[in-house]
This record gives sequence, C-alpha cells and structure tokens, in this order.
Amino acid sequence: MYKTVLVAVDLSKDSQKVIDKAIAAVKANTKKIHLVHVVEPVAAAYSMDIYAVNINELQQEAIAMAEQRLKEIAEGLGVDASRVHTLLGAPAPEIRNLASELSAEAIVMGSHGHSGWKILLGSTATKVLHGATCDVLTVHVGDE
Repeated sequence: MYKTVLVAVDLSKDSQKVIDKAIAAVKANTKKIHLVHVVEPVAAAYSMDIYAVNINELQQEAIAMAEQRLKEIAEGLGVDASRVHTLLGAPAPEIRNLASELSAEAIVMGSHGHSGWKILLGSTATKVLHGATCDVLTVHVGDE
C-alpha cells in the first residue's frame, strides 16, 4: 500500500512499538521505511542560565547521542543509513517537512493519548497531523 513511510521515534522504550506498527504497514519491507528523530534545541527544551553551560556543546552532544541510537535501531532493522534522519528543531514541522521532501505516503509515530489540558495544548502527534499532506498513523504508547 505504501511506498515510503516516515517513522518518527522519540528513542524511548515505546519506539519499538511504533516501529513494529510501521513494519506491519509496509508488510515487513523495511526498504520502504525512513527513520527520523528530532532533537529539540537545548535552549528551547530547558530553561537554564545560558552563562552556566556551553549550550552549543550540549546541543552537539544531544545530536550525536540521538544519531548513534537511531543508527543502532536502523542497523537492527536493516534500514540503510541513507534512510536515517536526525534533525534539529521543533518536532512537528520538521517531521512534516521531511515527509514532504521524501514524498512519504504516511507518517507513523507514537501518541500518549492524553486528555484534558494536554489535548488543549496539543501534543506532537496532534501538531504533525495538522498540516500533514499524507496519512498519519498514531500508535498508542505508554500507560502500560
């Protein structure tokens, strides 16, 4: 059904559940899968005194760690390195933009399915859905 599927993972323990659903969607043909992890800018993710820490060094370390972890996941699945993407920025627009660049027919990602204020404020999955130009499959994760 899908020729190109973008699998957005947060590198948590829940990532495997998301990957498993994506593999099922492509009928185990991992050549159709692209993996992406978006590292949020450190200054945006944490409120800290910028004089106390070298932000650039901390940011580069976070990117390197994410790249290594995503590479390990890709190797375990047989996904080629050219289909592994570690990006820096706000997750939702970065995921949507990459999906568009790849002409992906679907994005697969996890969602915690929170209620109340968290729905009102929006989750990454909700933000990806609004503005996506392809199918978005959210996989319920967490709370298990």
